[in-house]
Amino acid sequence: MSRPVPRTEPAGTPLGDAFHVYDTTLRDGAQREGISYSVADKLAVARHLDALGVGYIEGGWPGALPKDTEFFARAAAGELELRHAALVAFGSTRRAGLTADRDPQVRALLDSLAPVVTLVAKSDRRHIERALRTDVAENCAMVADTVSFLRREGRRVFLDAEHFFDGYRFDPDTALRVLEAAVTAGADVAVLCDTNGGMLPLGVAEVVREVAGRTGFRLGIHCQDDTGCAVANSVAAVQAGATHVQCTANGYGERAGNADLFAVVGNLVTKLDMPVLPEGAFAELTRTSHALAEIANIAPDTHQAYVGTSAFAHKAGLHASAIKVDPELYNHMDPEVVGNGQRVLVTEMAGRASVELKGAELGLDLAGHPDAVSEVVQTVKEREAQGWSFEAADASLELLMRSAIGRADGAASAGAGSEAVAPFTLESYRVIIEHRADGAVVSEATVKVLVDGVRMIATQEGNGPVNALDAALRAALTPSRPWLENVELSDFKVRLLSPGGGADNPDGHGTDAVTRVLVESTDHGGSWTTVGVHGNVVEASWLALVDALAYAAMRERSSGLAAAVPSGRPGG
Repeated sequence: MSRPVPRTEPAGTPLGDAFHVYDTTLRDGAQREGISYSVADKLAVARHLDALGVGYIEGGWPGALPKDTEFFARAAAGELELRHAALVAFGSTRRAGLTADRDPQVRALLDSLAPVVTLVAKSDRRHIERALRTDVAENCAMVADTVSFLRREGRRVFLDAEHFFDGYRFDPDTALRVLEAAVTAGADVAVLCDTNGGMLPLGVAEVVREVAGRTGFRLGIHCQDDTGCAVANSVAAVQAGATHVQCTANGYGERAGNADLFAVVGNLVTKLDMPVLPEGAFAELTRTSHALAEIANIAPDTHQAYVGTSAFAHKAGLHASAIKVDPELYNHMDPEVVGNGQRVLVTEMAGRASVELKGAELGLDLAGHPDAVSEVVQTVKEREAQGWSFEAADASLELLMRSAIGRADGAASAGAGSEAVAPFTLESYRVIIEHRADGAVVSEATVKVLVDGVRMIATQEGNGPVNALDAALRAALTPSRPWLENVELSDFKVRLLSPGGGADNPDGHGTDAVTRVLVESTDHGGSWTTVGVHGNVVEASWLALVDALAYAAMRERSSGLAAAVPSGRPGG
């Protein structure tokens, strides 16, 4: 006797079973180049998707892939408790010449104990005859027999009509016969698949309306992104009558990918007023997207619709001026609705409004300091002409703003310019790189600084000039700034700018060109990024390091936890 099969109905969405959000990240999304989910990864992805409130989670192809078989076994054993979603097993129909109950692949679908099965079947006569090497009648029998068998075993069945749009264009009668075979045998949804991803929105909508009118079947949509239209095609299909939409997280998938779950859901909720997620879940869209990118070990797409960090970022001064009056003038929706946020980027394109808005974002009131605003605008334009970029270096930009406020106030404003001072004064630094006889390459840095009026000298070795400089500077400062032990240099990026990219080297090229360095630092409270630009990569790195420590000192002051212990003993 087989074990009981879990429930098949999704729970928690206002639309209930009237509309399906179906996720296939763990099967179709896993076909993206560079993704390789472990079973533990697959379980983690499924938990995130269920928490978001999707209706169906396609877990993979049990019986065909050992990891997928293990995933379903562990899910059935209790490692995956779903509150909103129903788990789906994906597989093919019986093979020609076999009965469904004797086909091992079909039996594996039952053994997975998934309450829902999605069967893939050819719906393009060319594929039926050339790839399957059978005829249309046998193909339809394979579909009907498999659906009927799974329904008798208590499974809910969806049919993925593979290559449907291409097949319908080539031979519509064959494509419709496949759908009819599945639905007549008990399939709940006939999913029209744009397998090659070659469709455009108007064409998708036309076919969906026509098929719905000719059959009366419940239709679904599955779109690949080879034309860059997977999201648009999916939304067009829904507007044309599809009530089941298949997507993948962040658009992961083979070739150009699949329809992005977050963009599709974002459009359905905000543009079509369809409550396809449980109450409160929509605000988790951004967090879920980034969490799943982390599991896939793929950097999030910063420009991804709705959930990208740049989705509501504004660079042009004209935009910022309008946003200052009303954020809705240049945002198509409130970013907080999807758990995202608005950002203003300060670049050479920025005007006064951009600087004021960015200051407010960083917790600084620049509206009452018009001279400081003017100084920041001018300084940013001049520095960006030299190769600086503050878009990814908010910490350096904040220091610049605080210094400008301090100067505008005569350096008397508490919490402004006084906080933008590095916790030391540089006398000099020196870096030596030694290539030893045994092949070892060692960098040695010596720094001479004044700390609280005391001259400190420190020498340290490192695995590179920047590492050595960082170590030497810390050795000189830590005796009087013990909180520096909690500050770490977590990332270091170097970019060679184009020839003539800076005032220090206007005719530079190749290794003579200006270098931009970004340094990311962390402590127990968060992370921040600083920038340095110079014709010498070590000096560029030094400038970024100095800003990093100045920002750390500012954070320490503002936290109220500073515990400076002045020391008169020079470092050696």
